[in-house]
Amino acid sequence: QVQLVESGGGLVQAGGSLRLSCAASGRTFSSYALGWFRQAPGEEREFVAAIDWSGNSTFYADSAKGRFTISRDNAENTVYLQMYNLKPEDTAVYYCAADRTGWGPMHQYHHWGQGTQVTVSS
Repeated sequence: QVQLVESGGGLVQAGGSLRLSCAASGRTFSSYALGWFRQAPGEEREFVAAIDWSGNSTFYADSAKGRFTISRDNAENTVYLQMYNLKPEDTAVYYCAADRTGWGPMHQYHHWGQGTQVTVSS
């Protein structure tokens, strides 16, 4: 079973950038497709971005298109979310998720990290 640990969150001004990382345990990282989700206070968790097992295919929420980039390094067992031009509405706890059987915004991921806080000040 994979375990996920996010890092890289913090406080940033609007227009700034952050890169989130999610490190996975185990030797089967390449057998998991990955996703990033976020949850703002008082709101439901929402999909941000996803990447397939090889890293050749990605999918983004409309709110992330053109500003966020998801990538993975299978040699380092890590998935990244590079975020540019951050906005106050991007403030949320960001979670990475992994699953062997599928990927994308509607997929039910079975493995989740504990989250990392991103706060964007105006």
